[in-house]
This record gives sequence, C-alpha cells and structure tokens, in this order.
Amino acid sequence: MGAKRCDVFIVEDDFDIREVLTEVLQDEGFTVSGAANGKDALLALGNGVPKPKLILLDLMMPVMSGWQFVAEPRKEPALADIPVVVVSADGNLQQKAESLGASGCLRKPIEIDMLLSLVKRYCR
Repeated sequence: MGAKRCDVFIVEDDFDIREVLTEVLQDEGFTVSGAANGKDALLALGNGVPKPKLILLDLMMPVMSGWQFVAEPRKEPALADIPVVVVSADGNLQQKAESLGASGCLRKPIEIDMLLSLVKRYCR
C-alpha cells in the first residue's frame, strides 16, 4: 500500500503509546513524526519536519505540557492552522479539548478504529 502522504505528528511523553500509535498509523500508510513533549515538538516543527495535517497531543507531559504547547503554534502563522486532537485519559476530556480550541479529542486507552477514523477525516 502506498503512503497516503498525510503527515501526522504525535506529541506524547509515554514512549510505548507513541510507538504503538506510530506503528498503527504507518501500517495504514500514513507518515508519522513524533516528540516526547511540547518543547521537542516545537523544535521539530520549526526545524524541517514536514508540516503535519494533524497533531495528536497529550496534555500531561514534562518540560512543556499540551496546554503550553497548544498556545505556541497559534503564534506561528505557518503552524496556526494545523488541527490539534487532544489525547488523554482525563475525565473532563471533551470540556478541556474545547477550552483549548482543539479540533477533537480521543480518550485513552485509544480505540484503534476511532483513531483511524479521526486521522482519515483530516487526511482525505
């Protein structure tokens, strides 16, 4: 299967979760990049990582949280229009995603069918 050429950027501090999400999406033909925290993600996005069509963002991370990260790309015109989907186990996930201006949310543990459906929505 050829790559769908839809770049997805995963910002998740849990290495195992980041790796599983990457593997699942790559198996479906998507191109995937990732970072362990918001600061590393901003550095990668500013240093030539292809502009993603979608960012999957954990909220609770060391160094720079998802809350802090989401404010930064909005300051950069080239990154401001990238949809962000919050990925969290938080009980008030929907409310928090809306308060961040996120395009959507996925609850942990992530259901693979929901993940793929969501990514395909942004990668038509």
